[in-house]
Amino acid sequence: MTTPLFEQSGTNVAFWGLFGVFAVGEAVMRVRSLANRSGTRADRWSQVLVVIGVVGGILAGFGFASWQAAAITAWQWPLFAAGLIVMAAGIFVRQWAIFTLGRFFTGDIRVHAQQTVVDWGPYRWVRHPSYSGLIIFCCGVGLALTNWMSLLVLAVLPTAVLVVRIRIEEDALAGGLGEAYRRYAAPRKRLFPGVW
Repeated sequence: MTTPLFEQSGTNVAFWGLFGVFAVGEAVMRVRSLANRSGTRADRWSQVLVVIGVVGGILAGFGFASWQAAAITAWQWPLFAAGLIVMAAGIFVRQWAIFTLGRFFTGDIRVHAQQTVVDWGPYRWVRHPSYSGLIIFCCGVGLALTNWMSLLVLAVLPTAVLVVRIRIEEDALAGGLGEAYRRYAAPRKRLFPGVW
């Protein structure tokens, strides 16, 4: 049995370094969100659903990573390198979106009294770029694990829970920001330009 690339000496530093940057970014965002309790909370359960879906997808992805029947054996090094690049791109997009929203970004769904529609930064192209970044990161992890089942579960499970979350969030934003949000949303896709 071959040791997966993400566990080999040298490559594991790059993989776990990126994973650590992602984890630190998420922890900082959660702490900031807990400190920012202003605004009207729109729902109570979708944040838990997202955490379960993303963490569950990551744990399942790692669980499948050693399953040899689904191991990607051709082009392993290029796929691993592509996975690292995609992970880094996902971190960048997610953090850019969080930074752009600033104090209005929270882990739970809240609409603040002073909140306005943000249409610059990554919000120029899609309505939910922080979720796009999260999906991109998870797909990058799946690629870097060089296992078809890992890639599948890391692409599908987080995306599925984020689709549910987006529906709830968009209802809250349309209700709280009104016509300004509807005008903003009309020409923009939710996650990926030209796709959805």
